[in-house]
Parts: sequence; structure tokens; C-alpha cells
Amino acid sequence: MSQSSSNPTARPNRRKTREGRVVSNAMDKTAVVSVVERVRHPRYAKTVQRTKRLYAHDAANDVRVGDRVRVAETRPFSKLKRWRVVEVTERAR
Repeated sequence: MSQSSSNPTARPNRRKTREGRVVSNAMDKTAVVSVVERVRHPRYAKTVQRTKRLYAHDAANDVRVGDRVRVAETRPFSKLKRWRVVEVTERAR
């Protein structure tokens, strides 16, 4: 048996994390992060890029357009906001 079944309170991968670029910070305490996912096409076996725009909560309002950020899944902050900015991995030049 795995470890998680022996201890029901321990959940190793509780929240999803993604990394992407900030494409908009026009809203107050919100950043729009573009996350690129590379997936293999099921029939043609070619690598395809899929882009998702995630609305992330940025409490400090310190991210700028072009920054590379890590976001984590969280409780709903608003109608569209379900992610929060965890850290800025690279600043825009």
C-alpha cells in the first residue's frame, strides 16, 4: 500500500502549480498569466503548444508585464480568479 492511504491527512500534491508569463496587470491585485503547455498530438504525434490564460491574485501588486511567475491553485477569489502568484522567478527586462 502507498503511504497516502495509511495517513489520510497527508496529501503530497495538494495544489497544482504552473509557471508562465504575465501578459496583463491592468486590474487591481490581479495578474493575467499566460501558461504554455506542450502536448503530444494523439494521432500525429507532433508536439503542439496550448496556451491558457490564468487570472492570478497578486496581493502586493508587484508583478509587471513580461515577468515570469509561478502560480498556485487556490480557493476562488472572484468569478475568474482561482490562482495566486507564489513567486516571481524572473523579472522583465
